[in-house]
Amino acid sequence: QVKLVESGGGSVQPGGSRRLSCTGSGYRYISHCMAWFRQAPGKEREGVASIDSDGRTDYADSVMGRFTISEDNSKNTLYLQMNDLKPEDTAMYYCAIEGVPAAKYCSTVWSRGEYNHYGQGTQVTVSS
Repeated sequence: QVKLVESGGGSVQPGGSRRLSCTGSGYRYISHCMAWFRQAPGKEREGVASIDSDGRTDYADSVMGRFTISEDNSKNTLYLQMNDLKPEDTAMYYCAIEGVPAAKYCSTVWSRGEYNHYGQGTQVTVSS
């Protein structure tokens, strides 16, 4: 059974930084796509950043240059380094994973948001 557990959320002032972690277990894929999503109250869930097994990354325009996604496969852990945080970054952040035959399929998975497994989320609040 696939399990994803996020951590690292909390309160931070505008301009501050935070690093989220997501530890996975219960899966063994030939290749996989991982991503961070977020959802603010009253808004739809949106993709924040993605990474494939070859380390290729993609970002939402709203976080480009401020957020960095990375992965430590030896620890089955996904990270999201968030810098220069803004109040509009306030949301519940979720990690997600999808198994694929090869990393080249991850761009499609990301564009379509087709991830089958999500964690429970970790709250990030940016406020002065």
